[in-house]
Amino acid sequence: MLKKVLIANRGEVALRIARACRELGIKSVAVYSTEDADTYPVHYADEKVCIGPAPVGKSYLNQANIIEAAKMTHADAIHPGYGFLAENADFAQKVIDEGLVWVGPSPECIRAMGDKATARETMRRVQVPTVPGSEGCVATAEEARAFANRVGYPILIKATAGGGGKGMREVHSPSELESAFMSARAEAGAAFGNDEVYLEKLITRPRHVEIQVLADDFGNRAALCERDCSVQRRHQKLIEEAPSPALDEDLRRTMCTAALKAVRAVEYRSAGTIEFLLDESGKFYFMEMNTRVQVEHPVTECITGVDIVKEQLRIASHEPMSCAKAERFVPFGHAMEFRINAEDPDNGFRPCPGTITKFVVPSGPGVRMETYIREGSRVSPYYDSLVAKLIVYGGNRREVLERAARALDEFEIEGIKTTLPFHRRVVENATFRSGNVTTAFLETEMGDLL
Repeated sequence: MLKKVLIANRGEVALRIARACRELGIKSVAVYSTEDADTYPVHYADEKVCIGPAPVGKSYLNQANIIEAAKMTHADAIHPGYGFLAENADFAQKVIDEGLVWVGPSPECIRAMGDKATARETMRRVQVPTVPGSEGCVATAEEARAFANRVGYPILIKATAGGGGKGMREVHSPSELESAFMSARAEAGAAFGNDEVYLEKLITRPRHVEIQVLADDFGNRAALCERDCSVQRRHQKLIEEAPSPALDEDLRRTMCTAALKAVRAVEYRSAGTIEFLLDESGKFYFMEMNTRVQVEHPVTECITGVDIVKEQLRIASHEPMSCAKAERFVPFGHAMEFRINAEDPDNGFRPCPGTITKFVVPSGPGVRMETYIREGSRVSPYYDSLVAKLIVYGGNRREVLERAARALDEFEIEGIKTTLPFHRRVVENATFRSGNVTTAFLETEMGDLL
């Protein structure tokens, strides 16, 4: 087992990793910017190292400083969490070249699946269904127009690097194409340093369903059921649940089998997620693979009993994963996660950094909290607006909905605006309660907020 792990991240995910380390008897090292010096994850870790000032380019994206901090503290591994450098193949390779363990898949896997055009071609080769799309990247608006004329509108322009909705544009008519193509490339270049894009036929009003996978060095692979992430705003997930209300056991088995094909195709190891679009007829299409732990991993943990972060650490230690005997899991119960962001939903979800003057979290049966916030904490304008994740679980979806309504009512945050009022509205919405939700949910049910 690893002895000491440096956590190259901040906020709730840094705390989540440090807690997993402590339970496994692994020492943890927190790195932090000057902006985060007084945050709880920094105090919780066994050791801490300042890696630079507030801007992420000088701290959490400063590869040299992070590696130097690992060497200075004699850490034997680096866990990147999610975001920041988690899917940066070059950084993963530098970590390995320095004689450190990278808690994640190989740099080759990150490259293969991080480049979405390459990932699509890989899935085609192993017969995992893919959305009709361009053959590789598209260089000009004229090429994009030819593709659209061939497959029909609407189409989707997508950055081949990165994620989170950056460099992504829907195009519904020929008059929109050129400006959308140029703006997608510009945004992709600014966000990822790579302005290449590819094209897909746009599947209208799909569900976003993803399969959690694990794989180790001993040939063990597992598909830990699915998560439904259809409640989104601008391709950013807001609520996730597991299992998906749209899947029966046959479709679950088929999608898990496809996900494991993807794992084998790239000789994957560690935790990862295969993301699919599911249309109204029950057909599903590969969208992308996330080669890291996901923000929404707790809902899968609730319905499978598997600690995904601990499994990452075991796999990185060249040990068999503890769930090695079950390639495919059958979910028990139901779980939902509500992302509580420092945003004002009544004003276009505008970011609302500031100091939290009151922070009362819900508790009771079936309630789990993931947060780095304490009363008096300051939400920084420099970083992601996520302040907490409320996870609610129970015997069935109906129980979880009632429990979620209760827990959201108990949750009190003052000093800043948050998305708590938004989530309270969602759990009372008839369409959401029915489980018949697509990625167009906000536009069709809550257009006043947009």
